[in-house]
Amino acid sequence: MKKIRVKKGYQPRISGAPADTLTPLAGPGQVAACPAAIPWITPRLKVQPGDTVRIGTVLYEDKQNPRLRFLSPGGGRIDEIRLGPRRRIDAIVISLDREEKQVTFPAFTAGQLETISRPDLVAHLCAGGVWPLLHALPFRTIADPDTVPPAIFVSLDNAEPFQASPDVYLENQTGLFTVGLQALNRLADQVYVAADEGQTARRPLNGSVNLTYSGAYPAGDPGVLLYHLKTGADENRSWFITGQDVLLIAELLKTGRYPTRRIIAVGGSAAREKHHLLTRLGAPVSHLLGGDMDAAARCVSGGLFHGHAVAPADFMGLYETALTVLPEGNEKEFLALFNPGWRKPSYSRVYLSTVNSAPLPANCNRHGDERACIACMHCADVCPVDILPQLTYKAILVDEVEESLAHGLLDCVECGLCTYVCPSKIELTQTLKTARAAYRKEQAHG
Repeated sequence: MKKIRVKKGYQPRISGAPADTLTPLAGPGQVAACPAAIPWITPRLKVQPGDTVRIGTVLYEDKQNPRLRFLSPGGGRIDEIRLGPRRRIDAIVISLDREEKQVTFPAFTAGQLETISRPDLVAHLCAGGVWPLLHALPFRTIADPDTVPPAIFVSLDNAEPFQASPDVYLENQTGLFTVGLQALNRLADQVYVAADEGQTARRPLNGSVNLTYSGAYPAGDPGVLLYHLKTGADENRSWFITGQDVLLIAELLKTGRYPTRRIIAVGGSAAREKHHLLTRLGAPVSHLLGGDMDAAARCVSGGLFHGHAVAPADFMGLYETALTVLPEGNEKEFLALFNPGWRKPSYSRVYLSTVNSAPLPANCNRHGDERACIACMHCADVCPVDILPQLTYKAILVDEVEESLAHGLLDCVECGLCTYVCPSKIELTQTLKTARAAYRKEQAHG
């Protein structure tokens, strides 16, 4: 058993955490696949509006690697293909039939998984549409089926506010989770199942957990774990997968059916109900909220720090297991200059909330405009992989690529903390993400 103590990071005390209760939802009338939410691919459509599809029908594939196939999360009729700017494919909307038909795939017993060859297993995972659930560091791309990673990290919980809790999605799923780990062990010689050492509720998995960590968000992020474990540069090519996605791989292999079950955490101070929902992959945002949402609120899909804004008419993406509802925060504050800030969340010690131990309501207001960097070092204080974000940021601005790499650009785990704590409101995380993407593109075409 390996143990990691992450000394940096930050755990904001934000109100609106979802309760550990699971509420099954009735099936939605529509589901959708969202290609625009899948980074690093160029989708090629395999269907058109009006086509009839089954659960598991190929909807699109990656032009750069056709082995990466993305399957239909529902059976019915292609109702609409929504396009965004520059003909970006935002959503393939499927109106569901009352009785949904399914594509069937080979099913495997535990004994068969013990003896299956790695190439055959990879082929089955690609054909069954679950291979894109595996990601590769450092760029967090979909893992290359033709490579063997140094290790695979199974991340149960990265402590980001309002993510789906492992205590909920793993309940009564230990056997299925074991099947998923059995498959992962055929893909790599080393598989780390990482859990927070303070979470005793995961005792049923104690036989599987071989890596524990302690620390504030994002201590459980696979990039953070790798940073504290690695002994050589080759390990930077490790893969990772979330605990809930391990269950999806296991379901495909055990039943021979494309999995559509998804548990999503709904939280945030503006959410009417804060709980976990048992629903479908690609469920509509409005279905998760029950059509009951404050007009002065914003929905964030995918997590408080990693997510993006969505409208009620949008759909949840393949990787998204959290829906956070926050107030916009645009209302005028009377005598704001004299407000001591007893209930205002802030990393710096400028408000009385520093001594308020209660969870604090957050909103979407930036509370100020972007200014020049004041070298406060807040971003370096919270960076879990010990880079100097402010110096990396300045190197990027003057196009000093080598200098930014020397400062640790590729170690960045895109946790969002540097942006959150910056008193100058600089979009540090987005700047680093854009620079990493440009570097990867340059390497790919170099």
